[in-house]
Amino acid sequence: MGVSGSGKSTLAAYLAEQLHCPLLEGDTFHAPASIAKMQSGHPLDDADRWPWLDRLGRALGEAALGAQADHDGLAVAACSALKRSYRERLAAASAVPLSFVLLDTMPAEIARRLATRSGHYMPASLLDSQLATLERPTADENALMLDAGRTPDALGSDVLTWLGITIPGSAQPPG
Repeated sequence: MGVSGSGKSTLAAYLAEQLHCPLLEGDTFHAPASIAKMQSGHPLDDADRWPWLDRLGRALGEAALGAQADHDGLAVAACSALKRSYRERLAAASAVPLSFVLLDTMPAEIARRLATRSGHYMPASLLDSQLATLERPTADENALMLDAGRTPDALGSDVLTWLGITIPGSAQPPG
């Protein structure tokens, strides 16, 4: 989870590859009208997000329950999940236990990434609205916060250690 440009998709792909489990890209679950809204520089509101979170949550639950992964019952999703209420909505729609990883770093670094990214519908002009919406997880949430400036390998190792998952043959440092 995190704002656009934080590295969610990169980390999710890394984790799904390491875990040999399904990967869901949250962006593909947006309604066409929501994508058009963001492309035109307008932030989504909760009415736009609820159906998206429900679709993604259901798909995540189905993927986890149907996963034939090395670690049964796992699936990975990349999704902004900026507010606690969004994370709660995802969890309710998935009907499976969820763990969240917030990729967080300095706004200037995210802006730099967005400025150099091509082929994505989310304009850099919406970064400020995403940062204003972001509610960092609190201690009572099943969430890990990591510095998005680190490499996918380092982030992935931290996530796997936090989840208590050992990948055979990997050189993960002790947790």
